[in-house]
Amino acid sequence: MKSCVFLAALLLTVWTAVQAETVTHLTRRLVACQTNGTLPEQDYELDDDELFHIDFDKKEVVPRIPDFAKFWVPPPDAPARAETNRQVCIHNVAGFAQCHEYPTEKQVPPRVTLYHENDLELGKPNTLICFLDGFHPAAIKVTWTKNTLPVTEGVSLTQYYPDRDFTLNMFSYLSFTPELGDVYSCQVQHSALPETLTTFWEPDVQTESDVGKTVYCAVGLTLGLLGVAVGTFFLIKGNKCN
Repeated sequence: MKSCVFLAALLLTVWTAVQAETVTHLTRRLVACQTNGTLPEQDYELDDDELFHIDFDKKEVVPRIPDFAKFWVPPPDAPARAETNRQVCIHNVAGFAQCHEYPTEKQVPPRVTLYHENDLELGKPNTLICFLDGFHPAAIKVTWTKNTLPVTEGVSLTQYYPDRDFTLNMFSYLSFTPELGDVYSCQVQHSALPETLTTFWEPDVQTESDVGKTVYCAVGLTLGLLGVAVGTFFLIKGNKCN
């Protein structure tokens, strides 16, 4: 009897461990097309991260992270399938729009966050990232400035990535070398914005002189507080003697 009970407990433990290791994953394929001239798009995702997308101009598959491409190989006919899906998308959009009497497209303005990629060091090359999130429709324009002057060199823009609510997000990158006094901005134009949305960024790095001043002030403050404490001690001591 004891052996039977032990066996049942052992089987229950193994079954529970297998259940605990079961993980649900979500794969998704996005096919996007618009009649306003915006480039078509098709990408494949795993758990909200892109695996690869289709470059319609080059008719090839582009992995989101090249180092991961060796772990997952897309089917060789993926570009051809994507072109078929694009044609179907264009046909369906036109038909559905007519059926619904060309409804007004939902307008959602982008949220913009501007930050640097690596730890900031003056004079050391870095990358500024302008993250645009939660916008719709897809048509959007991103430009950069340095000290109010337009910048085009070292600028790149990703494709659109869908959010769970079917709004979009994307990244714009600017390669730069931070120097004190320089002011950069990421400017965004979108149909849901009443005017151009401009987000500014400038280096916030302490120089050696700034650090020296901070240390000097800290030491001075510490000595001042110590003097007050010592004076208070002797004042109380003197009052007790009286």
